[in-house]
Amino acid sequence: MMDLKKKLAMGIVTGAMAVSLIGGGTYAYFNDVETTNNTFTAGTLDLSLNPTTIIDVANIKPGDKMNREFQLINSGSLDIKSVFLKTAYKVVDAKGNNGTADLGHHIKVNFIKNDGHPENRFDDDSYTVVYSKTLAQLTAMTPEKLAVELEDNFIWDYEQDGIPSGSSDNLRVQFEFIDDGDQNIFQGDSLQLEWKFDAKQTAGSAK
Repeated sequence: MMDLKKKLAMGIVTGAMAVSLIGGGTYAYFNDVETTNNTFTAGTLDLSLNPTTIIDVANIKPGDKMNREFQLINSGSLDIKSVFLKTAYKVVDAKGNNGTADLGHHIKVNFIKNDGHPENRFDDDSYTVVYSKTLAQLTAMTPEKLAVELEDNFIWDYEQDGIPSGSSDNLRVQFEFIDDGDQNIFQGDSLQLEWKFDAKQTAGSAK
């Protein structure tokens, strides 16, 4: 009777060990692991101007016209689709007698057709005015509205190729001190003009 119990017990232990070995064997498959290293690097928009100061002139008088030329340069790694211009200015009233008169209504910006685009050069030295706004009018316009006006008049036309990375665009403007015959109150005054050029990227694309 004892021998039978011992044999049964040994049989149970042996069976348990077999099950354990079978269970452990389920983790013995071959495997191979590969790892990829991936990188996302954002491009850059880098618009610069040459010269950085477009106009700095003293002793102007009604009737004066001041021609200026400058470059918009794309030094970034991404193409520029369009450029928006925002105008702001501050008048320094030297004698404090301007009242409600605003010198910004008497300084006009005459925009010149950009014959250099997209070749980035002008074919001649002509300054043919195709669009004009006073500084006061420009400050009242949104950059988007002004961009449409300039493109409609073929002044800053970025619809074809924008400003590609590593390229530039030559632009011409003419500042005019309007002569309306009665501007003595502005003698000695100065106007500080700020132009902000805002570059926008091209649309995203498949990479």
